[in-house]
Amino acid sequence: MEQLPSIWTLPAGDVDYSGRWQAIKKHFSKAIPAFEYRSKVRLKRHERGIWQRRFWEHTVRDERDYANHFDYVHFNPVKHGWGTRVKDWPYSSFHRVVAQGIYPDDWMASDHVSSLHIGDRDE
Repeated sequence: MEQLPSIWTLPAGDVDYSGRWQAIKKHFSKAIPAFEYRSKVRLKRHERGIWQRRFWEHTVRDERDYANHFDYVHFNPVKHGWGTRVKDWPYSSFHRVVAQGIYPDDWMASDHVSSLHIGDRDE
């Protein structure tokens, strides 16, 4: 399973990113029926098959880094084939930021987007 990227601002002094993801996964998983396939390992560990096990954590360094990751978050569904345009993914915050005037409605709608490397890890 692909875990969709997100950008968070934790409260001052809070660095428990892993604990927060764990809590989100737990509460979400308990709220939906368990119909997905689960391997023997996942069953033994009481894990749901809807979540990817690992995640990549990155602390945003500056405004440019934030902008790159903001773009990456919104382009990711297209990158994974869940739509041909950014606005095709109905669960994206893209629709909210279009309404706020941050992105135009047709942002990244051209045919050359597959060659872009938005938000690729450069570390």
